[in-house]
Amino acid sequence: MAFANVVRKRVGLVGLVPCAVGGTAIKEWARGEHLYENMVKRVRAAMKEGEGGEVKALLWYQRESDTLTHHDAEAYQGKMEKLISDVREDLQLPLLPIIQVAIASGDEKYMEMVREAQLRIKLPNVACVDAKGLPLKGDNLHLTTEAQVKLGQMLADAYLNNFDSSKPSSS
Repeated sequence: MAFANVVRKRVGLVGLVPCAVGGTAIKEWARGEHLYENMVKRVRAAMKEGEGGEVKALLWYQRESDTLTHHDAEAYQGKMEKLISDVREDLQLPLLPIIQVAIASGDEKYMEMVREAQLRIKLPNVACVDAKGLPLKGDNLHLTTEAQVKLGQMLADAYLNNFDSSKPSSS
């Protein structure tokens, strides 16, 4: 909600299409997989409702599941770049802004490999927000509530600074 609240203050009405599923790996979000197809279906439905919503960005915070094996960590960048390409193609939004979060936790053995892959992605209209250093809960895996709010603000700042061309609203 922090993301929506910050963006709403500048642009007005904001709609979100939540599609998150915890504990999933990037391969589960590949085109043809249930999670990917459900995400695309939900976004298309949101674009058709009422006056027709407009998709302004995709926020991606896919976490630690790809830090468990060397193979998954090594494959992360290619799979993320393919996901971006597929989403843009399937939604017919070739320059859809994507803001991804560089992970802050996971299996320490391969966490840095995934973080480096996330930070290396240099596709057009792709920004990365780094969650490293945000406080974690006692499980050393999930962000604290305060950190989640801070991350939402960081995502909003990334969107507003990189992709929003509207003027601040008067409300």
